[in-house]
Amino acid sequence: MPTDAIEKTALRFESLGVSSAADADTLFETLSAAARTEAAQIRVPESLEAFRVKWLGRRDGICSRVTENWLKPATGDAKKLIGAGLNRLRAQLEALIEAAKSSVADVEFGQAIDLSLPGIERPVGTSHLIRQTYEELERIFMAIGFSVVEGPEMETPYYNFEALNIPEHHPARDSMDTFYIEGSGGHLLRTHTSPMQIRTMEKQQPPVRIIVPGKVYRRDNPDATHGFIFHQLEGLAVDYDITFCEFRGVVDYFVRALLGPKVKTRLRPSYFPFTEPSAEVDVSCHICGGSGCRTCKFSGWIELFGSGMVNPAVYGFVGYDPERLSGFAFGMGVDRLAMLRYGITDLQAFFQNDMRFLRQFP
Repeated sequence: MPTDAIEKTALRFESLGVSSAADADTLFETLSAAARTEAAQIRVPESLEAFRVKWLGRRDGICSRVTENWLKPATGDAKKLIGAGLNRLRAQLEALIEAAKSSVADVEFGQAIDLSLPGIERPVGTSHLIRQTYEELERIFMAIGFSVVEGPEMETPYYNFEALNIPEHHPARDSMDTFYIEGSGGHLLRTHTSPMQIRTMEKQQPPVRIIVPGKVYRRDNPDATHGFIFHQLEGLAVDYDITFCEFRGVVDYFVRALLGPKVKTRLRPSYFPFTEPSAEVDVSCHICGGSGCRTCKFSGWIELFGSGMVNPAVYGFVGYDPERLSGFAFGMGVDRLAMLRYGITDLQAFFQNDMRFLRQFP
């Protein structure tokens, strides 16, 4: 560009360190070199922001002053040359700012974290052992067509007792030792999850195949094997022509799926108001294989849960025809199953929130 054209369009830039007679290319190269020198000295975010404002600020930035004092007054070829140089300068400044950001981040990271120290462990939460046991039981029964239903923990005496063939003066009520809720109109905390069997049959016609997991409450003194809150899973199957053989098959399938294919089962006659005939389900000890150990009290067998064919009297409370329908029911303590399977000797360990205990079951 001719020198006389530069002299006509240029103004004085003492603040930029150049004279009015400087060539345009020389001016922009001088500015670019100065910016590179300043950017190399940036170490903290404050310096980076000051650099950005000084060079690219809208009001007093150097690029803004070049625009106002040199680009706008220029004409013709001079305007094109100055505009191109200014665009190159802006692009260089933006690249310098991005590079400085990475440099500042690296410095801050190095100051905040000592990379020679071991990393911070981020623990991953897991389900409680009782929840894990519930989920396994549900998977076993859902695989053979049972569905999961849940119900209220506060019940009426009708659903908790009467509809299950346990009238007011029945001796079975004494063994349940119930929590009654004062001022609730006779409501109580359920002593088993069986009320949902009645509620389900009231709403649903056969076939019915359900399991009912949940917390239950009884007035037991807490010790290694008892608690006033514990967990149950009860099951019910009602259909046309269900036999005791089918019930036995479900029991065998469940026990082997839970404790292993080598475990054997046996049924002992028992009594429950809502089943007839009733049976206690025993399993051969999965620890000693039936030879006798402390877990099975050297008998070779472990009592697992109560069960039986649904008492026809129960069908009368839900409007089912006992002449055409039959079924079976069972109820098991989930806490007890977890204790047997994992060798836990104290029921209270489930509820003490001791991390040393809980971390053993990830």
